[in-house]
Amino acid sequence: MRFLRIGPLAGLGMLLCLAACGSSPPNQYYRLMPHADPTTARQQPSLGVGPIKIPDYLRRSGIVYSGGGNQLIITELQRWAEPLDEGIKRVLAINLARLLQTDNLRLFPWQLDDMPDYTVEVVVLELDTRADQAVLVADWVVKHAATGRSVTRDITRLQHPLPPGPIQPAELAPAYSALFYQLSEQIAAVIGAADAADTASAAALPGG
Repeated sequence: MRFLRIGPLAGLGMLLCLAACGSSPPNQYYRLMPHADPTTARQQPSLGVGPIKIPDYLRRSGIVYSGGGNQLIITELQRWAEPLDEGIKRVLAINLARLLQTDNLRLFPWQLDDMPDYTVEVVVLELDTRADQAVLVADWVVKHAATGRSVTRDITRLQHPLPPGPIQPAELAPAYSALFYQLSEQIAAVIGAADAADTASAAALPGG
């Protein structure tokens, strides 16, 4: 039987290679977080959140942000813990449920025989950084689910300050979370006003 003889330099090279592989930094995972505090909930109004649409360049696990001009930076180690559109839907739903004090919540898609009172659809047009700001531009619509009639449609532009200095990917998850909370506040105000008006109209009807 023949045995391979590994020279000292070759052995050292293998050890260095193994050491390099073993010292690779681990991936870091981030998620968006809701900001609204839990409150005593009721069953009305019922809400449906979704669909949520994002630009194709954001559909990746690495965190994406502007590198200046037309350049985008896609991080290798800093990653989203879930698909970004699903994370946005999740935090919007939690924020809206808490802001409107309702437990009656559905995430898109829902059953046709279980339609909510109001639906919220969001198209994210921009989610990026600009200078020392995180930026969100979103086209959103609130509808009466039963009729499909729009209650309000708007394009919202929001900014949230970032710490001074070079952009750190770890700073973007909390900044984006704050932006989606601001958006949630605007949407909740619209739904709250519409629900109050609908309740008043129903009460004014004979037998209401």
